[in-house]
Amino acid sequence: MRSQIEADVSHAIGPVPRRLFGSFVEHMGRAVHTGIHEPGHSTSDSRGFRGDVLDLVRELGPTVVRYPGGNFVSAYRWEDGVGAERPVRLDPAWHSLESNRFGLHEFAAWAAAADVEVMYAVNLGTRGIQEAAEVLEYCNHPGGTALSERRRATGADRPFGFRLWCLGNEMDGPWQVGHKTAGEYGRLAAETARVMRMIDPGIELIVAGSSGPEMPTFGEWERTVLKHTAGLVDHISLHAYYQEHDGDVDSYLASGAGLDAHIRAVADIIDEVGAGKIGISVDEWNVWDQRHWNEVEQPRLTAGGWRHHPKIIEDTYTITDAVVVGSLLGSLLRNVDRVTMANLAQLVNVIAPIRTEPGGPAWRQTTFHPFQLVSTFASGVSLRLTVGGDTLETARHGRVGIVDAAATIDETGYCSVFLTNRAATSATDLSLRIHGARLNLCGSWTVAPRSGQTRHTTNSAEEQPVRPVPLRDAAVTHEPEGTVITAILPPLSWTVLRLTPVVRDA
Repeated sequence: MRSQIEADVSHAIGPVPRRLFGSFVEHMGRAVHTGIHEPGHSTSDSRGFRGDVLDLVRELGPTVVRYPGGNFVSAYRWEDGVGAERPVRLDPAWHSLESNRFGLHEFAAWAAAADVEVMYAVNLGTRGIQEAAEVLEYCNHPGGTALSERRRATGADRPFGFRLWCLGNEMDGPWQVGHKTAGEYGRLAAETARVMRMIDPGIELIVAGSSGPEMPTFGEWERTVLKHTAGLVDHISLHAYYQEHDGDVDSYLASGAGLDAHIRAVADIIDEVGAGKIGISVDEWNVWDQRHWNEVEQPRLTAGGWRHHPKIIEDTYTITDAVVVGSLLGSLLRNVDRVTMANLAQLVNVIAPIRTEPGGPAWRQTTFHPFQLVSTFASGVSLRLTVGGDTLETARHGRVGIVDAAATIDETGYCSVFLTNRAATSATDLSLRIHGARLNLCGSWTVAPRSGQTRHTTNSAEEQPVRPVPLRDAAVTHEPEGTVITAILPPLSWTVLRLTPVVRDA
């Protein structure tokens, strides 16, 4: 297999937004309880924040975290998680008991400790305009009103100052508490946006797009909602999950092409409607095997099956999953002209790069590594690439290049190239020509099956065999007008090449 890639450092798609590397914490399963919060754990501080998890979150490098849902938010009363009285409630979204021991103040403190921006979602399922106005006033108004003074009395003298606000979640889904038609939701979102902007004109609002391209209302939902909310919101959400179907690994490895098409379809609708400068917030994306729901099925079928933080969709990720996550990150980088932010769903335990055991360790899943490397090295601007060479025919995404690629270059001249070899069983000879810069290779990292491993190898609490290793076969030569990198990409692999500008002699 062969692939040729051409890049020019003067041809940029657009700046790489730091919000592209967000994540998500929902009151779902063990994401919060025994995930980020576990009083009594040997690493926890006085607030119950797991120190081992915080260390891994800081290493992972998310810049934004969406909270508190997700499906959970559509029946959530934010007041239950504030103050001394914390009532236990039924959570219909995930058939669980919610203790509310962890709420708004705790999350704001945790986000500060993790050094992440908060994206806060309001309940437009069972509640609406009044609740959204009140939680915004509680969070962002300095003082002198009943709600802002209640916040101050509860321990936060200064306002939280949340800038990002989601207007509900997946309201097109019949599974959603308070499910609505596009017209019903569009009007509610518009009226909610108006009053929220009256209270705090500096906020950014994300309106809920369709929950997936497979929805029968996809497209028409976006058109209707944007006609109601254009000029009132800043972003529209896009949710995208991928999995391997019936052993079709070729289509799975081409998931980045599927995300490209999904993003472009929503972008075309924004333009068609004339909605102006509305960004796309890919605020839920990941790989997720939706055939398995772990322990949630039996409790919901039996009387008395409501439990506190049951184990829900705690997928154990493989090398193949990590390679696909890397390719999806590449898609986000290729679409920075339209994508303004994105959140890997989720952060801890629930389809997450970080897993924990109650009272036990926290560890990195395989998918941790591509996210960590991209969040660390992707900065500056995303470069427009021309990719040629061998192709692969897939059942779900048509014909795709054998190599999926993205690249960035920052203001200091450091360049990062992100490469997915979609060939499941064949190495690929790569030739990458970068015009307009003389660069040297200063680092490389590859996630791929190594000796004794298969594409199904996973990490666990006891062993973490899947980790990035240096790419052995890479070389750099210089031309008068640029740089040529040649490399052999292992089968079914995701690779980062880090390039530094050549220092010329004085």
